[in-house]
Amino acid sequence: MSRWRPPAAASTAMITPEGHARLKAELDELWRVRRPEVVRALAAAAAEGDRSENAEYTYRKKQLGEIDRRVRYLGKRLENLRVVDSVPSDPHAIYFGAWFRVEGEDGGEHEYRIVGPDETDAARGWISIDSPLARAALKRRADDEFEAALPGGVARFVVIEVRYREP
Repeated sequence: MSRWRPPAAASTAMITPEGHARLKAELDELWRVRRPEVVRALAAAAAEGDRSENAEYTYRKKQLGEIDRRVRYLGKRLENLRVVDSVPSDPHAIYFGAWFRVEGEDGGEHEYRIVGPDETDAARGWISIDSPLARAALKRRADDEFEAALPGGVARFVVIEVRYREP
């Protein structure tokens, strides 16, 4: 049995202006605040002597590696992202950046916003443009019905409202 797995599909390189600002702020926080603090703590732990049995030194090295890894990821990701800050030519259809309300088969209403994969937030209803629900909802308008193949099975929805301004 092989352990080889096919590579993961590349995520869409789109982001909202708010999401882009949040990622830049995270990168700035890591590079200008957190990393220098960890480097100072690492130097202090290294000065204590024997590093092989120094838990603080080991912990700080690991913490520094995690910060550096995230900084590298954010630096590369921010270069490749395309900020989408305009409303599409058809503001009555669901596209990237849209807030939309749907009614499910159970009669319950749900509100979602289509965002980039780097800014998804389930608690706020922000779903990735790469998600099955977002893919199925694209180009739909108010009163359109659609089906989405979700992990729990196929679900049917009716679009109630589409807008591009925050509620």
